[in-house]
Amino acid sequence: MTPNTNGCLIGVSLGPGDPELLTCRAFKLLQGNYHWTYPVRKPGGDSYALDIARRAGLKPPRAHTPLVFPMTSDPTRLAKAWLTAAQAVLEILYRGEDVAFLVEGDASTYATFGHLARSVAALDATIRIETVPGVASFSAAAARLGMPLADTDEAIAILPAGYGTAQAEQLLEHFDTLVLLKIKPMLEPFIAWLCSRNLLAHAHLVEKVGMPEERIVHDVAALQGETVHYLSLLLVRNPRRTRQQPVRGCRPQPAVAGAGG
Repeated sequence: MTPNTNGCLIGVSLGPGDPELLTCRAFKLLQGNYHWTYPVRKPGGDSYALDIARRAGLKPPRAHTPLVFPMTSDPTRLAKAWLTAAQAVLEILYRGEDVAFLVEGDASTYATFGHLARSVAALDATIRIETVPGVASFSAAAARLGMPLADTDEAIAILPAGYGTAQAEQLLEHFDTLVLLKIKPMLEPFIAWLCSRNLLAHAHLVEKVGMPEERIVHDVAALQGETVHYLSLLLVRNPRRTRQQPVRGCRPQPAVAGAGG
């Protein structure tokens, strides 16, 4: 049998912006012999992921290729972009080069790498694909706020804000923390919703977490009429949720006095 001499595609998570949040594995891997690829929004545009790597002291290798992923919800344009990117990556892999795709945040969480990996696998199922995990933006944001995402038996919901306030309202009954990602276009409706649910005091906006321009806003109502950055999220705690008891057997039961063998 002829051995597979194709390269391996690796999604390398870089964390949300602070270069010190790169894992040791990601840092070590990017010092190896890999062809770097990274997402840009338009040809010739800057790459947020590449900037994180550079600020971590990593120098791009001679072989590095930007891949265009336009900011659009048009499924036809998106499918074309993913196919074009996958074909470009396959050309490199077929030369026997390993490809490191740089990903801000965590490569398994709302990341471009998922689209790229699926597109590559659809074109050639024999290609090896790996993922290096990393710190997600909402984990970093909670750490900066000094608030737990969940404690003991609490539950978390992670929701792109585009689903709207009606979906958040349904989740509120069942979750102690709501993570609302990509809040920029939905900020005004969510401020109104938080006010109606008396949750403004328990909501915090974090913008560009880990970046030099990071901003934390505790008075979310003060953001009315303001346009926040695309890389912004809301963390909302729900202190009034009534929690059900966990299913018996999922937690240790108290010892019964006098019991024993």
